[in-house]
Amino acid sequence: MRKKVVIVLCMLCAVLGFFTFMSAGKAFRSDWQLPAAVPEDQESYRLVLITQELKTPFWNQVGAGAAEQARKEGVSLEVWGSYGNDSDEFLKQIEIALHSKVDGVVVQGLDTAEFKELTKIKAAFYGIPVITIANDVPVAESLRKTYVGSDHYQTGKLLAEQLVKDMGSEGQAILLSDVEQAYSQQQRMRGMDEVLKAYPDISTILVKSGNSDEEVIEATQNVLNQVPKADAFIALNANHVGTMMQEISRRAKLEPFHIYSFDDGADISALLRQGGLDAVIGQSPEKMGQLSVELMMKWIKNEEVPLNPDGYFTDIRILEGVRERP
Repeated sequence: MRKKVVIVLCMLCAVLGFFTFMSAGKAFRSDWQLPAAVPEDQESYRLVLITQELKTPFWNQVGAGAAEQARKEGVSLEVWGSYGNDSDEFLKQIEIALHSKVDGVVVQGLDTAEFKELTKIKAAFYGIPVITIANDVPVAESLRKTYVGSDHYQTGKLLAEQLVKDMGSEGQAILLSDVEQAYSQQQRMRGMDEVLKAYPDISTILVKSGNSDEEVIEATQNVLNQVPKADAFIALNANHVGTMMQEISRRAKLEPFHIYSFDDGADISALLRQGGLDAVIGQSPEKMGQLSVELMMKWIKNEEVPLNPDGYFTDIRILEGVRERP
């Protein structure tokens, strides 16, 4: 019995030795290669761009610029958001991004307490940097790392200068804004006031409206009744200008009025081509997207810390429409 056990053990050792020898031979063959080492500097970063206005011409350009820079940086970029200024869905997307522990969030600023709580408390808790884009919020209230986009104070000044150029040094201008003015709208108004204070014969009348078409129509009807001799209309929210112009045209011809807005509305390009607008402020959405990703990666890689809290401003310009005057 003992001899049988010894024989079996010897046979097992022989078999194991044979397979060990074969494996060693394979390991030293010249055509066998080790897996390629992953360079230490090629870490995988995940960024998210979040907007309230998905699939509009302005935000499509922002997304294109961000995606191009993400490719250059070798990082992942996802574009999230909501449609039609759905603030609840927009805030939910931000919260999901933070809970997902992405490496960085580039987001359209929303000047509300809920937005600021997400950026100031939750983003800080998870250690996720936030950069606002196109629309800013005050840094002290949001703790965003920086802002990338137009200097809205300067856009207001530029638009007021164009108004004076077109209308002259006297007249009445209606300013249509949101009921709860975004920080960007406040800055636009501040810039216009700075220019128009030199023209005491130009009066401005602020009219506030909700975001629905019905509310914009009602606000426009009321101001046309109250100020029938208005000379100019300025939509601080570019998404309101089309509805506002449509309501004005039901009461009178558009031609005598000077009408202005900004280029971040969904139908601005068509309105300019049709000749309904005197001018809008043209911005640089593609550059905004590119620069926001570039700066986010500089922050993440500790190449530029801190970022400029005052923001990084992109180019603005006047885009004039084709108008026929009576």
